[in-house]
Amino acid sequence: MEQIAQLIMELGQGGYKMDIEIEYKEYLISSKIKSLNGRINSIGTEEDSGESLEDLQAKIQEDQLRLKKLEFAHAISPLENPMNIRALRRDIARIKTELKKKEMGI
Repeated sequence: MEQIAQLIMELGQGGYKMDIEIEYKEYLISSKIKSLNGRINSIGTEEDSGESLEDLQAKIQEDQLRLKKLEFAHAISPLENPMNIRALRRDIARIKTELKKKEMGI
């Protein structure tokens, strides 16, 4: 029990939180660029059409890990922008939808 409390204290000192926020800001920038590129393309084209099933599954796992880290950091001390958690959950849902479409062959 003391080890858990010590871990929380170490993580709450800012270094871990800062790393997560910087990593997430980079992720947001790349996802915004993808979103804008998707809007520029004609309606009906798939944003991730070039990615294989394995790539999409890996991306889902990576984003789920990032989501867990953000939620943990938010539980320790509030994030600057908690709406980032919602945006990441929605991105995961979009990728899962794309994966399901590819699995069904649509």
